[in-house]
Amino acid sequence: MHKNGELWFDINHQPIQAHGGMIMQFNGTYYWYGEHKGGPNVLSKSGGRRVDFIGFSCYSSSNLIDWKNEGLILRADKENKESLLHPSQVGERPKVVYNEKNNNFVLWFHSDTWDYSYAGASVAVSDSPTGPFRYLRSFHPNGRDCRDMTVFKDDNGKAYLFHSTDFNKTMCISELDENYTDVTGFYTLNFIEQQREAPTVLHYKNWYYSVTSGCTGWKPNNALYAISRSLCSGWKLIDNPCTGKNYRKTFFGQSTYLGVAEGQPFLMLDHWKPDHLINSGYSILPVYLNEKEMDIPFVPEFNGFQ
Repeated sequence: MHKNGELWFDINHQPIQAHGGMIMQFNGTYYWYGEHKGGPNVLSKSGGRRVDFIGFSCYSSSNLIDWKNEGLILRADKENKESLLHPSQVGERPKVVYNEKNNNFVLWFHSDTWDYSYAGASVAVSDSPTGPFRYLRSFHPNGRDCRDMTVFKDDNGKAYLFHSTDFNKTMCISELDENYTDVTGFYTLNFIEQQREAPTVLHYKNWYYSVTSGCTGWKPNNALYAISRSLCSGWKLIDNPCTGKNYRKTFFGQSTYLGVAEGQPFLMLDHWKPDHLINSGYSILPVYLNEKEMDIPFVPEFNGFQ
């Protein structure tokens, strides 16, 4: 059992450090990937609050409750001060997808300089879901800036990068190649001038769904969901899907992943504590879908979906 909105602990009673991440199921095991914030808060050169980049964590579980720490799948590069993986730089929003063609795992994440002026995407690969992942490169997908992002794999095996672009004014959907390690050149622009970040995507029955956050820094805001019959176009912002106390603040959390486990759609939230990022919490909440309608109530405890 875990209390939603609070820090969660692994099977060794250590705090789980997997923020801004996602949960992937592979061969009957759940893998939770996320940012390791297990260091002290420091001031960036621009005066912002941050934790030096440590790397990305992986935890495994058979039931979404009991999590085993599998260690870091990608570590900071402490030696090369010019690397985007250096502790002084930024690595956020890690997402992992399995590629059947190559029988490997592909990691995408937002890479940036300390002042967020680079705004790019990075990609790494591994033969194992628990890593280690081999860093390939950082770049601007289709020549566009990339900030908050997620990777979505559709039912037909095609994968897409969803990322905020135009300084967070627009959501870009970029098709990935058959290796999932590069873009094909096909992309669409969505939610133009809507200022959305923290994207999540789910295909459920006949609809595509997305939950995003407003752009208010560390301050919680009003989540919005969107629907479309087609993945790359036709997206329509609907309303706030949250219901109950503090729904207008997304229960003081921010979206990080939409998924399905045991037949139940769910939303993961980060509960950021900007003054003590090491203590930021999590929620896994049930999502109820009825074609164009989405309902996400807050439940105080997460006990799995079985």
